[in-house]
Amino acid sequence: MIRPSDGKLLIKLARESISSYFLQKEPNISTLKQFSDRQGIFVTLYKNEQLRGCIGFPEPIFPLYEAIIKSARSAAFEDPRFPPLQKEELKDIKIEISVLTVPKLIEVKKPGDYLKKIKIGKDGLIIRSSLGSGLLLPQVATEYKWGVEEFLGHLCEKAWLKQDAWKDTNNMIYRFQAQIFKE
Repeated sequence: MIRPSDGKLLIKLARESISSYFLQKEPNISTLKQFSDRQGIFVTLYKNEQLRGCIGFPEPIFPLYEAIIKSARSAAFEDPRFPPLQKEELKDIKIEISVLTVPKLIEVKKPGDYLKKIKIGKDGLIIRSSLGSGLLLPQVATEYKWGVEEFLGHLCEKAWLKQDAWKDTNNMIYRFQAQIFKE
């Protein structure tokens, strides 16, 4: 569990990662070695309360500080849904960081069991199939006021699957939780 005061440091690191990119420099990480545990994270950028970029690592493959640097820069400059962030936009960007728990497979006997096992506002979801994968953070379902079935349908769409692909038990659905820090 990350303390709120540490969350502010992580937000600062994300912002510095983006601003230093414009200067072709690396952010200063000398004081951030305490964030060396590997954790999954997503960095989400908003401009005028609209999504402007969101990239991350669902699995704990990088030390937290490194995952934030990579995700912040990718959200700003490499999210294929948006043009790269321009320097003059940076002042209008609000940053949100979601620090993830390790995703766990939701085991069900039949697809309808998902409806009882997924908690809106608490669980984020990942679907993995032979055709692709998709992820939605826990706050997305709350933001759009989705029920569990809608959440699952949008998760499938995110993976470029049919909206009811969650009913196919060959597709694996995982859940995770997130600790969220915002500017």
